[in-house]
Amino acid sequence: MENQQLTSTELSQFTGTETWYRHPVVYEMLYTDGIRFMMNKAGAYWLIDEIAFQQYHPRVKTEEFQVWILAVNLEASTAALRCEDGNGRVLCSKQIPFSDFPLAEIKIYVSENVILLPSEY
Repeated sequence: MENQQLTSTELSQFTGTETWYRHPVVYEMLYTDGIRFMMNKAGAYWLIDEIAFQQYHPRVKTEEFQVWILAVNLEASTAALRCEDGNGRVLCSKQIPFSDFPLAEIKIYVSENVILLPSEY
């Protein structure tokens, strides 16, 4: 499946959510309309899965607010995903050996078990 083009401008249009979606495996995790749009348009279900699964990491699970940053090397099709506590302290990180995510970087927040775009916070 070829991903459709995704832009930061499209993502910034989301300023709240009308529907909460439950993660299919990590049931206590919810996500917003903006996250669902990003997942569908970029084919990035794996990214939300990774964030949801990392909620069990010892340093992540105690943080009620998290900033997830996916930094993509578009030329090499690789990426690095890291979680920060909102004050710049890295809680965990992971190298992604292949990524076709269309943006060079995206930030995603987790607040009290809800995965959302920064503009939805």
